[in-house]
Amino acid sequence: MTKPVPASRAAAAVRRALDGRQEVTAEPPPPPPPGWRPGERTLRLGTLAVVALSAALVTGRPWVLALAAGPLVLLALALPSGRRPDAVTAEVEVEPRRCFEGEQVTVRIAVAYDGEAGRLDPGVTLGHGVLLDHLAVGPHRVDLVLTAQRWGRWTLGTVDVDLYDRGGLARLSVRAELGEIAAFPVPEHAGLTPIPVRLPQRLGEHTAVQRGEGVEVTGVHPYVRGERQRRIHWPATTRRGTLQVHQFAAERTADTVVLLDVLTDVVDPVTGASSLDETFRAAAGLVRAYLRTHDRVGVVSVGGATRWLQPGSGQGYFYRIVESVLEVRKDRAYRTAGLSRLPPPALPEGALVYVITPLTDQRIFDVLHQVRGRANPMIVVEIPTGDPIVEPGDTEGELALRLWRADRDAMRFALVERGIAVVAHRPGETLDLALAPLLRTRIHGGSR
Repeated sequence: MTKPVPASRAAAAVRRALDGRQEVTAEPPPPPPPGWRPGERTLRLGTLAVVALSAALVTGRPWVLALAAGPLVLLALALPSGRRPDAVTAEVEVEPRRCFEGEQVTVRIAVAYDGEAGRLDPGVTLGHGVLLDHLAVGPHRVDLVLTAQRWGRWTLGTVDVDLYDRGGLARLSVRAELGEIAAFPVPEHAGLTPIPVRLPQRLGEHTAVQRGEGVEVTGVHPYVRGERQRRIHWPATTRRGTLQVHQFAAERTADTVVLLDVLTDVVDPVTGASSLDETFRAAAGLVRAYLRTHDRVGVVSVGGATRWLQPGSGQGYFYRIVESVLEVRKDRAYRTAGLSRLPPPALPEGALVYVITPLTDQRIFDVLHQVRGRANPMIVVEIPTGDPIVEPGDTEGELALRLWRADRDAMRFALVERGIAVVAHRPGETLDLALAPLLRTRIHGGSR
């Protein structure tokens, strides 16, 4: 049976974790020394006895020695009668290892030892990205409930469990490494799936301009020997005097590639929203929407090492796509330097490419040029980052803000002039609101 630990009795590291305060480095403390060592009670009582003995020696008054008798008697009474444990082991169980941001993770630490022992006292050091919600301690186990605050691959941290003897005079420590978890971004709500003009020659959900086997009637045509008689259109046959049959539009599956701009991570100065967070949430919403319609979806992240996954289908493919880009953020370490060319298999011919970007780094234009050079239809989803804050009366700051806005407008104008669809997705709004104008017509590709 485990009991919650009151905040007043918890160790300093545990109190900081329960309050949501973490060290900047979030590095674990040095490993605890092996073997038994004095506990806090031994140190307190021993200090009182030593101070009393020292005072008796300095003052030369024998009655001061009586002050040392009390702590020494308490130490003698607290001596354990049984055998202390010789070995202590800790087994960690984390459930689940994969979750969405905002969900809870349960950690169970089973402590096994031989001999007689007293209480357990855990010292928790959490990594970045997780928050301690609950802590309970029992005779042989320690339970923690953590919350994944942001998406990414996070190291949970360490727990140093102190095992005290029966009298609480000595303690033996064992360290439990909690490992890491993968926190997936919460997908934005999206149901609209714009499709390109030309679709690959395979069965699917969307109607193509070519004739073929499908369910959507596009007209009638004269009967050709070998066609099914059940498809004869009798009203047209009666009017024209010759056999006329239904003409159907072929159905195709769309290939979609979500290209993520992770060159920079810009934080909105007003709302505190991260462009990287919003980029991945929008991408997760798009991936889930296209997979729901049985399309094939791939992903490419540019910035530093280019990561990509070829288009695939199936609801289970969603987790493969997200895990392929989680390494962009690992324990707050954000690594991006340089830009490499996109591998040909990452962009299949005719695939619709969504480029999700805050449009703050000019290097993204090199990526757009590569995509356009392969004649892929493309949509740029801009993640607004908010205007920089300018103090009232700051003339130079206001001029710089105007230049900054003009530069952003020029980037959007350059994209539109090249025939690239540009939409803006603002945090808090549904992704369908940004994609709705694209449903009026299918998306065209560039020219080689």
